[in-house]
Amino acid sequence: MITNMYSRKIVGYVLIESLELKGCVRALNKSIYNAKNIEQLIYYSDSGIQYCSNVYTQILKSKKIKISMTEENHFYENALAERVNGILKDEFYLDQTFTSVVHAKKSSQKRNQTVQL
Repeated sequence: MITNMYSRKIVGYVLIESLELKGCVRALNKSIYNAKNIEQLIYYSDSGIQYCSNVYTQILKSKKIKISMTEENHFYENALAERVNGILKDEFYLDQTFTSVVHAKKSSQKRNQTVQL
């Protein structure tokens, strides 16, 4: 998922069965599509292999979005993302084990998806 640090709203997300690059790219493309204005954007993430990939960084560069990343294994530098993940897990009970993507999607549809931090 991708969160706008200014509005603190989730602007792009995809629910898939793995952490493969394709899901991250789909979430990124959704967030770019939903953006009102992409001028002067800075994309900030951890330094996960998906976000460092040529495919992912080329999408950002093609849109002239600046890239900023945490140092390796410094999750505390990405406090907003950790906060959003914590809210989803704790308050929306999304830390449970789902039997399938369909089960997870049904669970998430039962809850209000607007999270204000």
